[in-house]
Amino acid sequence: MPLGRLAQVLRSVNRPGDARLLVGPDTLDDAGVVRIPNADPTAPALVQTVDFFPPVVDDPYYYGAVAAANALSDVYAMGGQPLCALTIAGFPKDFDEGTIGEIMRGGFEKVAEAGAVVAGGHTVESDVQFGFAVTGLVDPAAVTANTGAAAGDRVYLTKPVGMGTMTTAAKRQVIDWPTMLPAAVQMATLNAAAAQAMVSAGARAATDVTGFGLMGHGRNLARGSGATLRLWPASIPVFPGALELARQGIASGGSKRGQSTLADEVSVGADVDPALVTICFDSETSGGLLIAIAPERAADLERELAARGVPVVEVGEFVASTGRLVELG
Repeated sequence: MPLGRLAQVLRSVNRPGDARLLVGPDTLDDAGVVRIPNADPTAPALVQTVDFFPPVVDDPYYYGAVAAANALSDVYAMGGQPLCALTIAGFPKDFDEGTIGEIMRGGFEKVAEAGAVVAGGHTVESDVQFGFAVTGLVDPAAVTANTGAAAGDRVYLTKPVGMGTMTTAAKRQVIDWPTMLPAAVQMATLNAAAAQAMVSAGARAATDVTGFGLMGHGRNLARGSGATLRLWPASIPVFPGALELARQGIASGGSKRGQSTLADEVSVGADVDPALVTICFDSETSGGLLIAIAPERAADLERELAARGVPVVEVGEFVASTGRLVELG
């Protein structure tokens, strides 16, 4: 559901308060955080999320793996560790069983790679849909929620953007599978190492860059924190080939929706490459973590990321509110 419509729906729903709910839907965080009743206040809390979608690549194994990595990412974005997952799947009647098996295999292997277990699931006859409901554990004192950033924080992004353009180009057969495969590998890469690095470094806030795109998720982080996210266009990592495709007008529908929905909340510099603007607003699938960290701890984060083989890319900073939630350029 588009960001603006989702926010409107949530505003219209009356939800009674509950002390067990440490992080809920009000801040548009990546996952909910729930304290276990009667547990010691320092005991781990539950992190819960669900994510599923139609195929983003034609290869069934990679489709399953990407869907799993995308769902697991919400737990990592909160600073948690996945514990278990429930499969959510829809397939047409008489859909090839071998293909279903490959989708499941890709998803199940990725859940196992995360150190979690598949505890069950639910399937229906429908158009193809696949994903997981994931439960994880997190230290309540180390949750990296949307509300934790502050003016002065430095901001890092752990994967290049451009997946909306790449997947759309593949669907339109503008690029072939060998060209698309590296993007599929990136989408199937877990954010586990990035999450471990940010927790070890004491990061204040984070989000994963997925369906709302870099601008949409950055907006949520800024809104929750009451500050402005200033992104540096020249520093934003873009997946190889994505800019050239965007210059050909290739992007998912999420880019135009994002630009329309966020028009009053973000600003874009006049000299920013229009292709980069398209990509920054476009939907991502299983993107990286956008991490905010206090300047005195930035060197720790860079060291922790590098030690785990995660790209160290500083893309911006938080500043006192300027009246816009995100500034690009």
